[in-house]
Amino acid sequence: MSKAKLPSRILALGATSAIAEATLRLFANRGASFYLVARNPEKLAAVAADLKTRGASSVATQVMDLDDTTAHPAMLAAAAESLGSIELALLAHGVLGDQEQAEKSYLAAEAVLGTNFLAPVSLITWLANYFEESHQGTLAVISSVAGDRGRKSNYVYGASKGALTIFLDGVRNRIDRAGVHVLTIKPGFVATPMTAHLPQGPLFAQPAKVAAGILSAIEKRRDVVYVPAFWAVIMLIIRMIPRSIFKKLNV
Repeated sequence: MSKAKLPSRILALGATSAIAEATLRLFANRGASFYLVARNPEKLAAVAADLKTRGASSVATQVMDLDDTTAHPAMLAAAAESLGSIELALLAHGVLGDQEQAEKSYLAAEAVLGTNFLAPVSLITWLANYFEESHQGTLAVISSVAGDRGRKSNYVYGASKGALTIFLDGVRNRIDRAGVHVLTIKPGFVATPMTAHLPQGPLFAQPAKVAAGILSAIEKRRDVVYVPAFWAVIMLIIRMIPRSIFKKLNV
């Protein structure tokens, strides 16, 4: 597969996530320009400073809660104006949530679905139209292997990511013909602050390894990438287990 020229004008949504930060560092080493959006001002400033020291051409930031969908159009327009044009939009906005709380409380489940699915739908809709109109661009969105099949241990989170994956499938089918690259990123377990409370086993990957996989997938214009790659095999096996057996498993 031939490699595409890497984008150099990058919008990062949820820029302080460990996966996003590791990925952005790889682009900073190549002199990219950034527009970073995140909720925590101190963490956002630290990420911006780090990218500058690594060779970023320019770094602009905006502090906002991405769950506020009403503020998305103005923020995205500001990002496009600041960068001149958006060549890559990386969506890393999301929460793991609390499965036990979500089982007992609809409001807890709704919060996870809102952050992981509805807010991204708002962002992706604007960006898809922007890229389609300009006949260029890469839309890279972090979903999860958890969206491949519902499991009792995290089915609310999994449902939000599964819905996001299906939404991206439809967006890709619509705008790929306009020259727009839509990449669905499916990490497995990653050692980040979001998973710090979980037992860290051999399946856990470091953010830098995941970032390298994302960069390669962007360069090769892949549609879907499992990171690390072995998760593609694991999830294929999990999807193939018959429901009559799967429902009895403790997963």
